[in-house]
Amino acid sequence: MDVRATPGEAAEAAAAPHPLVEFWYDFRRNKGAVAGLAVILVLCVVALFAPEIAPHSPIAQDREHILQPPVWQEGGSWDFILGTDDIGRDVLSRVIHGARLSMLIGLIVVTLSLAVGLTLGMVAGFFGGAVDIAIMRLIDIMLAMPSLLLAVVVAAILGPGLFNAMLSVAIVVVPHYARLTRAAVLSEITKDYVVASRVAGAGTLRLMVVTILPNCAAPLIVQATLGFSTAILDAAALGFLGLGAQPPTPEWGTMLASSLQFLQRAPWVVTWPGVAILVTVLAFNLLGDGLRDALDPKLKR
Repeated sequence: MDVRATPGEAAEAAAAPHPLVEFWYDFRRNKGAVAGLAVILVLCVVALFAPEIAPHSPIAQDREHILQPPVWQEGGSWDFILGTDDIGRDVLSRVIHGARLSMLIGLIVVTLSLAVGLTLGMVAGFFGGAVDIAIMRLIDIMLAMPSLLLAVVVAAILGPGLFNAMLSVAIVVVPHYARLTRAAVLSEITKDYVVASRVAGAGTLRLMVVTILPNCAAPLIVQATLGFSTAILDAAALGFLGLGAQPPTPEWGTMLASSLQFLQRAPWVVTWPGVAILVTVLAFNLLGDGLRDALDPKLKR
């Protein structure tokens, strides 16, 4: 039986766009997602080159310019474009260095939670039975508690600090990755290509990592992108409650907590860290929506 492709089929295959080109075509149709990607790229550049971009040290104090207003208000100065806080530190420099911490928090939290959740979900979905029941009941117990409350409890047990805050947020979001991975594995494990690989003699680890995992990547990528915003928001909340980064660390949530008493007298001290959190979380949410639309064939318009 001759299974060679006809010239027409060969030409059609050659003319098919590269998967990345097709993905970008679908992604760029969502203008909000493109805007979110642009903001995230700017934040990444700011985070990488924060010491070079920031006009001052984030912890340097200038007692002669305490609570100085932004440059566009009366009494402002171009030396402190966004003003200073209650001990004379430059707000712009602290917000810029806060971007570095926030991106680092998002990266570490997503990496830890994705690794643990992916492992638990793969094991539960692949083996099933008592293993699946035990893992899922543990996940259900964690999901039964409000996420922020659980993060506060874990952070209080571990003690205040930036690393402990990241660890507590990572523990809180593990169930979301585990359930998503399990659902994806259960939908793929009965398909023909998995059965064929099993018949061909593929081992358990190869079936899980090489055969099934790549086909579960799309929803995990979307969830990881959205997880960045969740990590940044929860870490800022813990910092605001005094359980996250400790002063004088220029973390946005900590900046809000330490400046809340000056809300009426010097609103710029509170405004700019809050705006930074809002813009960053919104950008990651928009990017996640765009990735979901581009990676899920059912949602392509």
